[in-house]
Amino acid sequence: MHRALDQARLAFEAGEVPVGAVVVDPQGDIIGTGYNAPVSTPDPTAHAEVQALRAAAARLGNYRLDDCTLYVTLEPCMMCSGALIHARVKRVVYGAAEPKTGMVESRANLFAQPWHNHHVEVEGGLLAAHAKRLLKSFFAERRGELPR
Repeated sequence: MHRALDQARLAFEAGEVPVGAVVVDPQGDIIGTGYNAPVSTPDPTAHAEVQALRAAAARLGNYRLDDCTLYVTLEPCMMCSGALIHARVKRVVYGAAEPKTGMVESRANLFAQPWHNHHVEVEGGLLAAHAKRLLKSFFAERRGELPR
């Protein structure tokens, strides 16, 4: 999760909402990284999770990321949850909950739906305070509450 937070800081520096993600293979090696970049790319699908999934799939030469774990600083949205299911990621570990659009615990639990052909293990709350602090700083700066 520390590496995902590093990615979130890169997003912050780029003026993007600070969310970062990394994909780790079964041996514990990082095979994909990503941070939010929908504004700078411009690509509405350029969320941290999707960026990390794309990098990991390119590295492996396969869109199926069996037995891999994705660490992300914020609870995944609907789009990212769907991408994680389709990529066959084994496990998702996230930091802060996302009360407006989170699809694991906050608004719904997309991963628990019985109709999916793949089920993802989920753990939330890892280093949540760090992720929340980064998000709060970003939005406070945007509102003009903090100098950059």
